[in-house]
Amino acid sequence: MPAWLLILVLAALLSLVMAAAAEIALRSGKSGWIDAIWSYSVGWSGVAAALVPLAGAESTTPRQWLVAALVAAWSLRLGSHIVARTRTGGDDPRYAELKRQWGDARRPRLFLFLQIQAACALVLALSVMAAARNPAPGVGWQDLLGVAILGLAVIGEGIADRQLRAFAKDPANKGKVCDVGLWAYSRHPNYFFEWLGWFAYVAIALDVSGAYPWGFAALAGPLLMYWLLVHASGIPPLEAHMLKSRGDAFRAYQARVNAFFPGPPKRPA
Repeated sequence: MPAWLLILVLAALLSLVMAAAAEIALRSGKSGWIDAIWSYSVGWSGVAAALVPLAGAESTTPRQWLVAALVAAWSLRLGSHIVARTRTGGDDPRYAELKRQWGDARRPRLFLFLQIQAACALVLALSVMAAARNPAPGVGWQDLLGVAILGLAVIGEGIADRQLRAFAKDPANKGKVCDVGLWAYSRHPNYFFEWLGWFAYVAIALDVSGAYPWGFAALAGPLLMYWLLVHASGIPPLEAHMLKSRGDAFRAYQARVNAFFPGPPKRPA
């Protein structure tokens, strides 16, 4: 299959899947299904981008299987976490606020919004493809570095999720802001580790000698995730919700703890 045709097929399938996600969210009243479906979609599209035979390729390489395993493991962990959270919780406050703002136009607006997410998923799949198709022989130190980066990211994000879940389950913490564990060093440590994981594909893809210029396409993954998490659908709407629900307690937390990159807590002015 030519590379352009694979990309076109993935784009069409992602568009259809996210259109279905919009309907599921509206009918169930739980917008968390959107993020679960998106996470799984990035996973299966990344696996396809890594493994589907392309024109001129003789056989599937160990690097392709390795990269496919990495994106599948990431997708399954994140998607399953969101599924568990959605099943037991209410509507995602970020999407709830958007639907409130959109009013009667919520159906077409949500459809268009999720088509943008489908396009983002495609960009991430292309980042995975750039890593998987690196023609360097064998599995080298850059591949192992990529495994280490993604392993650290998955473990760190899992720890942050568990710490937040344990904090929220404690009745004594009702109405409080989670500032324990990793949350004492970043207001969004789960987002930070989510972003960090996409450097795994950069490590695998890059060839500084210039023999594989397409490897630089893997940089699109962390660049896109940083924009999404820090400036678009991640931190801004979530912190707006936290300011409404936690008020001055969250403002004090904002003044004390970095938003994204972990660092030591700041002293009050």
